[in-house]
Formats: sequence, C-alpha cells, structure tokens
Amino acid sequence: MPSTSPIVGFLGGQSTLFVLLCLLFIGLIILVFTQVSFIFYPIQVFFSTVVLPVVLATILYYLMRPILRFLEERLRIPRVYGILILLLATAGLLTLVIFLVLPFLRLQSINLFDEFPQYFKQLILDMDNFFKNSIFAPIYQGFNFNVNTFLDSGFESIGKFFTETIGGIASGLTSFVSALTGIILSIVTVPLILFYLLKDGEKLPQTILRMLPPRLRDDAAIIFRDADRQISAYIQGQILVAIAIGIMVSIGFLIIEMKYALLLGVLAMFTSIVPYLGPVIAITPAAIIAMVTSPFMLVKLAIVWTIVQVIEGKFISPQIMGKSLHIHPITIIFVLLTAGSLFGVAGVILGIPAYALLKVVATHVFYLFTMRYNRFETQEEMYYETDSLEEYYENDRE
Repeated sequence: MPSTSPIVGFLGGQSTLFVLLCLLFIGLIILVFTQVSFIFYPIQVFFSTVVLPVVLATILYYLMRPILRFLEERLRIPRVYGILILLLATAGLLTLVIFLVLPFLRLQSINLFDEFPQYFKQLILDMDNFFKNSIFAPIYQGFNFNVNTFLDSGFESIGKFFTETIGGIASGLTSFVSALTGIILSIVTVPLILFYLLKDGEKLPQTILRMLPPRLRDDAAIIFRDADRQISAYIQGQILVAIAIGIMVSIGFLIIEMKYALLLGVLAMFTSIVPYLGPVIAITPAAIIAMVTSPFMLVKLAIVWTIVQVIEGKFISPQIMGKSLHIHPITIIFVLLTAGSLFGVAGVILGIPAYALLKVVATHVFYLFTMRYNRFETQEEMYYETDSLEEYYENDRE
C-alpha cells in the first residue's frame, strides 16, 4: 500500500509537488489555447457545418434501426436492400407530406397569422371589460390603464418590429444565403450519412474500442452500450409520444370544433418533444382562440387538454418511455433553461439527450474514481461505499 495521500496517489504521483505541477500544467494549456484560439477557427467551422446533418442522420438512424433489424432478422432481407427499402419508403412519405399535407397546413398557418392579432386584441378588450365590471374594479381603475392607448401603441410596435425585421433580413442577405446553402447541403448529405450509419453504425463502437488501450476497453464498451440504450430509448420514445399527442389533440379539437384544429395538433406534436415546457407553448394559442370564441369553448378546450395529458402521462409515456432516462423533473427544467440560454432552440431540443449522455459517462467515471480512490485510501472507514455501483457495473457487463 503506497504511503502517499489518497488524492496524490489517485492522480498517479508520489508527492504534493506532483499535484501542483499538474495544476500548473493545466493552467498553462488553458492560457495557450486562449491566446491562439484563431488556430482552431477552421475546426469550429467544420463542426458547425457537419453538426446539423449528423444530428438529423443520427435521429433517423435510431428511428430506422429497429425496422432494419426486423427486415434483416425476421424477413431475411439483406442489410443493404433493407436500407434501400427504408430510404425509398422515407422519401415517399416525405413526398406525400410535402404535396398533400403541407399546402393545407401552410394555408391554415397564413390564416392564423393574419387573424391572431385580432384574437389577441379581442382578448385584451374582454379582459378590460371583465376587470371594469368585477369586484376588482376600484383597484383596476387605480392603475389608470387605457386599453385603447395600449392596443394602438402595441400594434404600432408590432409594425415597427416587422419593418425592422424585414430590413435586417434584407441587409443580412449574405448570411441568409449562407444559412440556406448549409441547409441544402444538410438535406443532400443526410441520406448519405444515414446510409452508412445504417450499414456500419453498429460496427463503429468496436472500431473505436480497438483504438483504445486494452485496459480501458471493457469500461469503454459498457459506456458505449449504456449511451446507446439511453439515446435509442429517448429518441424512439419521444418521437412516438409526440406523434400520439399530435393525433389526440387534433382529434379532440376537431370534436369540439376548434378553429385550426389540425394546425394546433401539429404544433402540439412538435412542441411536445420539449418536456414540460412544450405543452405550455402548445396550449397558449389554442387558449387565446378559445377564450375569444366563447367561455364554453374554453371549458371544452380544458377538458380535451386534460384528457390528452392524463392519457399521455398515465398510459402512453409509461409504456413507451418507461423510466429510461432516470432524470428528475427539476433537473430537466434546469437543463432546458440552461441549454436554451446557451444554444437557443437547438439547445432546448438536444439538451436532454446530451445531459443523459453526460450522465452515463459521469456515472461510469465516478465508479472508476471510487475504485481508484479506495485503492489509495489507508483507512477502511474512509472508503467509498461502492456495493450498489459494483452491482450496477457487473449487471451492465453481463
């Protein structure tokens, strides 16, 4: 048993001087990188270019992989032919959506955008009338709130906003063309990346493992396997849950004769990909339309939305998603807020799976840390308790 302290021994040294030199070396590396960051600009451009097609291809890969396995294992279709069948079927489905569904949704979107300011204006007027004739009237009048002035200035501001936005788009035409080029390149490259992911994606972890030192391969294999399970469960589950919510909301809104029912259902489907915050975003325009239409419509909307949330929370999500991510709701909210502030919409969408991956890696690294720390700890009562971790680790190895 080494005589060094557990921290020093864990870091691989024999004295405190070694630890100080390690910290100094890390500081020097950070300092050098900040001074020569321009050298890494081409790498930054490369990653910003490839990240969108790679992410899209990865999502499609995890959606198509179970179907490909079914075609290959059950129907005995060769893997390459199965991939071609899937790609052709996806292309046909996208064509059907573009030519049949998209024009209808586009028309509804245009109508909604045209009418939504009037819905909002009517909502403000109704609320003003309600407060003037309620028990809160004395308090409300004390604010000296002039609804007509507010609406006029508000719509003026909206007009200015759109004018400035259009001017900004015109002045930033180069950036727009560049972004459009990137999107087109992504659309072209996604099928190619997806084809090779479906063909050789399951061999990729083994290729990476062979590049690692033999001592690290078992631990890295467990991390790869656990990460693959987490991503697969999240992507497949979230997409299926989102589709189910979109269908239920559309049917419910059609039953209660809500305007723009299909468009609002599609909006609910896309926003439900974002946990907790998505339903709030989806219900807001529907609630405004319902309040302006009639109080009874608002009651019917509340009933439909409650039924959808109960069915999704009690039956659909537990069956499809299960407890695969093991992430506390408060943690999910903090991750969404942080990722959204740092990376915008992309951060909100990808924040949860990225956190799940980091959690997998951190869990395994912490296990290795406890094992190595206990090895250099001279007092047994100071050991980490690792029984549960060892059990988890051994089960994962099996």
